[in-house]
Amino acid sequence: MKIVIAPDSFKDSLSAQGVADAIALGLSEVWPDAQLIKCPMADGGEGTVESVLAACDGQLRHATVQGPLGTPVEAAWGWLPHSHTAIIEMAEASGLQLVPLDQRDACISSTFGTGELIRAALDAGAQRVILAIGGSATNDGGAGAMQAMGVKLLDAQGQTLAPGGLALAELFRIDLSGLDPRLAEVRFDIAADVNNPLCGPHGASAIFGPQKGASPEQVQLLDHALGHFADHCANVLSKDVRDEPGSGAAGGLGFAAKAFLGAQFKAGVDVVAELVGLADAVQNADLVITGEGRFDAQTLRGKTPFGVARIARQQGVPVIVIAGTLGEGYQALYEHGIDAAFALASGPMTLVQACNEAPRLLRERASDIARVWRVARNNA
Repeated sequence: MKIVIAPDSFKDSLSAQGVADAIALGLSEVWPDAQLIKCPMADGGEGTVESVLAACDGQLRHATVQGPLGTPVEAAWGWLPHSHTAIIEMAEASGLQLVPLDQRDACISSTFGTGELIRAALDAGAQRVILAIGGSATNDGGAGAMQAMGVKLLDAQGQTLAPGGLALAELFRIDLSGLDPRLAEVRFDIAADVNNPLCGPHGASAIFGPQKGASPEQVQLLDHALGHFADHCANVLSKDVRDEPGSGAAGGLGFAAKAFLGAQFKAGVDVVAELVGLADAVQNADLVITGEGRFDAQTLRGKTPFGVARIARQQGVPVIVIAGTLGEGYQALYEHGIDAAFALASGPMTLVQACNEAPRLLRERASDIARVWRVARNNA
């Protein structure tokens, strides 16, 4: 019996590695001799670095950078020395979790710290940089990150623009003379599960600005400022990527990565699956178990269980989901390679209780699944 365990993290509860370990314990109670292959997963958001390093024997590195509001933060990033690949979660430097709820301000938050992490990767000799760009606190079109790498953004008086997306409305000139030349030799991949354009009713400001502190009036101002930034970028770069899928990801960091760095946009789960070798692990498996905190119709938008199921389906391997909760529309996933789904809770409990007891609950659900699976196999 060969079983691949490939879950995402359970937010506010367990890392993907912790989820995989708990599921493995439950399975081993029923199948002590089974070959259990743990492949912690992520979809480009929180936990991407941790999942990749756990599977690839990489190194966790740290750098002190500017946070989204300019205060210093200690940010971690991943390094795969054999392939000279850096994995950077922009949320480590520019993430919403770094800003208290009452201080969130989409008008002034900046991605400068993410650019500093990219510079650290260049200093390490990176030949490939994977930008996982979920969970941002920013709406600056990636302008801050580009400034950290040497791009000068100037107003009509020749002064450097203030941080944040709103200041981009004052942009008069872009000076690329200081752009780090090492960037031209590096392959950039964007790992995300967002395909929004930069501007407009489905753009970065309109869709994601409110959760970052923007009022309806500020959303309009920010959208106009990003459009103004895109106009100037098109003039100096001779290309316009504002309407390409993913340009609105992470408050427009996707736009800057595409425009200035030539980054390729990929579904985050596909990038992680490639790095951890999920397709090879699934070969000749009897079963794949995946999971996430909330399994619902939104999972179809490229989240981990959907990506795992797509890979397993190509090889005819059944997939079972263990989730913190089963939300509205989760049954739609049954048409996309998911064979069954189970929620953790065995009875009434609060969210806090479920989070605190997640290891036990995961172990018990995995054991229950193994017992049912054993009966089905024996009766086949």
